[in-house]
Amino acid sequence: MTFQPRMTSAVEGITLLDELRWRRWNGVIADVWHVACAAGARGHYVSRDARLFVVLEREGARSDVQLSADGTTRAVQRAPHRMSFVPADMPIWSRIDEPVRVRHLDLHFHAPTLSERLGEDLAGERLARPRLDFLDARIFTLAQMIAHECVGPDGHHDLYGDSLTLALFIDLLKLGREAPAGAASRGAMLSARQLKRVTDFIEANCSRNIRLHELAELAGLSQSYFSHAFKAATGVPPHQWHMKARLRKVQDLLAGRDLPLTEIASAAGFTDQAHLTRTFRRLTGSTPAAWRRAHRR
Repeated sequence: MTFQPRMTSAVEGITLLDELRWRRWNGVIADVWHVACAAGARGHYVSRDARLFVVLEREGARSDVQLSADGTTRAVQRAPHRMSFVPADMPIWSRIDEPVRVRHLDLHFHAPTLSERLGEDLAGERLARPRLDFLDARIFTLAQMIAHECVGPDGHHDLYGDSLTLALFIDLLKLGREAPAGAASRGAMLSARQLKRVTDFIEANCSRNIRLHELAELAGLSQSYFSHAFKAATGVPPHQWHMKARLRKVQDLLAGRDLPLTEIASAAGFTDQAHLTRTFRRLTGSTPAAWRRAHRR
């Protein structure tokens, strides 16, 4: 069954300024909100799943969003980019004293799926301990990148978002990386057979989105361990290998036949010709048309 955030809320004095933008990855839903809050705006929220709230941008006020677990007014450290981790089923009240505009990211975590991805049980204290109003530069950087995947015109394929959300979740819960049974003596590496099985799969399926769990299952590893092992074996993360495979397919189509760029974009899994052109230029420094002229067979 597809994971859906299960949250109820009641708000007052909060107006949505832009259309909600969101993405779904394996065990994570990311929402980017842009809202205007009047003086005295408030809200009450309860989610059935653990979530992380990150302030990305704030305009127009010296004070920050007040979050509390009991509805009382509390002191807030006045610094940008604050964030809060809220466990499942924990009620949260918010209040804003001055008019302000806020862009924020909400990440909703599906614990069973993330437990499976990491290959360890996440039940117990780690997901039950709230962290309200804290700062973490690394988590904020990852949150920015995830938000860009939600709102940017050229979001990467799902392997990239899967990797970002998993990295943020590991940092958030301060999880140590443990090798699967029997792997400690080998280090974080893939065997030649595992690597060939995975890279052959990527080459054969490069025109579509590939999920991290598909590759991890091929290697017989947890998703977290697989990501480290693949990069140790190849020097690049899985999503970069996937994109290079997709680029090779584009170059082969460009050099081989006079197909329209719209057909090549579709065949290689890009949204449209403009998406293909922007990505191709970013990775090669040339447009597809210029590359075709220079490499005509």
